Order: sequence, then C-alpha cells, then structure tokens
Amino acid sequence: MDIKFDRFAAVLFLAVGLLCVIGSRGIASSSYGSVVGPDIFPLILGILLMLLAIRLFYETFQASGSTEKKEKLQYKPFLIIFIASLLYILTLETVGYVITTFLFLFVCFQTMERSKWVTSFIISAGFSCFIYYLFVNVLKGTLPGWPIWFS
Repeated sequence: MDIKFDRFAAVLFLAVGLLCVIGSRGIASSSYGSVVGPDIFPLILGILLMLLAIRLFYETFQASGSTEKKEKLQYKPFLIIFIASLLYILTLETVGYVITTFLFLFVCFQTMERSKWVTSFIISAGFSCFIYYLFVNVLKGTLPGWPIWFS
C-alpha cells in the first residue's frame, strides 16, 4: 500500500464522485416509458464513489504508522481490464446488456483469478441476468436488450 498514492486517489475519486452527483442533477428525472429516470444511476454511483473515497482516505491515516514493503505494480491485469472496459462501452448498445456484461465480468474475474473459471462463469451469468431482470422488470427501466441477430 502506497499511502501517498492512496491519499491522492481518494481525493481524486471524491472529486469524480462529486462531479457525478452534480452532473446527475442536470439530467432529466424521467424518460419515456421508464419509471426510473436516467439521473438515478449516476447519482447512486457518485454517492457510492464518494463514500468509498472517504473510507480509503480514512484507511490511509490508519495505515500510516505501519511500514509495509512496496508491491510490484501489475500492468498486465490492468491493461486487460482497461481494454475489456473499453470494449464493454463500445459494444453495449449493439450486442446488448446481458451478453456484454457477462463477457466483461468473465474476463475480469479470469484476469484476477484464473483457476476458477466455472465459478466465474456462474457468477457472471447470474449477475448479468439478475440485474437485467431487476432493472427492466421490477424497476421498469430500459437497458439494451439482445442483439438484432438474436431476436
């Protein structure tokens, strides 16, 4: 744990979270055919990011007394997850939420822990289907469905 980096990251994440909350206030509160408006998701994510940033900042003060050796930065997993995130963003509308979220989560889980691919498969599939069902059927929101060639 690099305390200086973690403190800087905490302040940066706090600022990004605050900007998400402020930006979400400028988005319309409802959309056509949806009970949940497009402002809810960025608002919740902004608040969550701010809370996690405050916790990280607090933890840096708790760990400032301990001396741990520096860990080697892992560039390969970072690049894999970064590229997977970009591909997720670029293909979400065309491929659909369930498939892209499943693939994104599966790639990220496998990047973090390679040996448990069955567990990664089950969690990725379950999470993407559950969130789609929850958001579309329970909250009456809209998400990109299945791709055109699937219908």
